[in-house]
Amino acid sequence: MTVLFSELLVPGWAEGEDAKIGLDAVTGIYGDENAFTLPCHNSNPEVFFSEKSEEIAYAKSLCGGCPVKRECLQGALSREEPCGVWGGELFEDGQVIAAKRMPGRPRLNRELIGA
Repeated sequence: MTVLFSELLVPGWAEGEDAKIGLDAVTGIYGDENAFTLPCHNSNPEVFFSEKSEEIAYAKSLCGGCPVKRECLQGALSREEPCGVWGGELFEDGQVIAAKRMPGRPRLNRELIGA
């Protein structure tokens, strides 16, 4: 059985009616020939956890034709993944977000300050 680090942070993650969906339920068990045909298993895993918008877009594009995209997204939502691209969506703090906020100070919105 495969266990994600995020699953280790959630006590009882695979038990009861609120059980989380483990990675093995989505991709199969490592060693299963189908597990290694998935785009995330044939690419650099770093792109799925990158801070760079170009690499995030690339990771999302890899998910586009994946046969388990929907299941991957449902599993990530169930586990409240802390970060990364899962099922073609970007996660931060267990939530799907549109884009990563880049480091630094946000742009000044002059309309809000009445200037």
